[in-house]
Amino acid sequence: MRLAILTISLAALPAALLPNDENRVTVVGHDRVTAAFAKGSPLIETGDYKIHASRRDGPGLAEIHTRDTDIAYVIQGSATLVTGGAAVNAKPTAAEELRGTAVRGGESRTLVPGDVVVIPNGVPHWFKEVNPPFLYYVVKVRQAERPATEGGI
Repeated sequence: MRLAILTISLAALPAALLPNDENRVTVVGHDRVTAAFAKGSPLIETGDYKIHASRRDGPGLAEIHTRDTDIAYVIQGSATLVTGGAAVNAKPTAAEELRGTAVRGGESRTLVPGDVVVIPNGVPHWFKEVNPPFLYYVVKVRQAERPATEGGI
């Protein structure tokens, strides 16, 4: 019986099968997570997604993310979230990010521990009232770039 040995050059493998920062398993230890929630900071940021340990001790600015959908899980505190409507005085603050002073119209809802909220990209949202500390994980899923459309964001 013959044994054939097959060798594969790494250069011949599709890029999706090669190790890189976006397709390796990542563990964020509990000490780092706890420290991140103490001040509210990102845990992981890649080109396709971000994970933040978010903290709010009071109301914030209205936000519109033009490409990121927010998926949030509340772990402590409560807050009134206003979604939809129109952001007041919205101005660009970074690439694909707008901030305003409030949201006019929209729907108000109270978020409490255990709630999950999904805010699609392009939807204005604002934490109008906060019972601190309000702690929540946010996974930001990045939408692929699309050609600009007339009247689009």
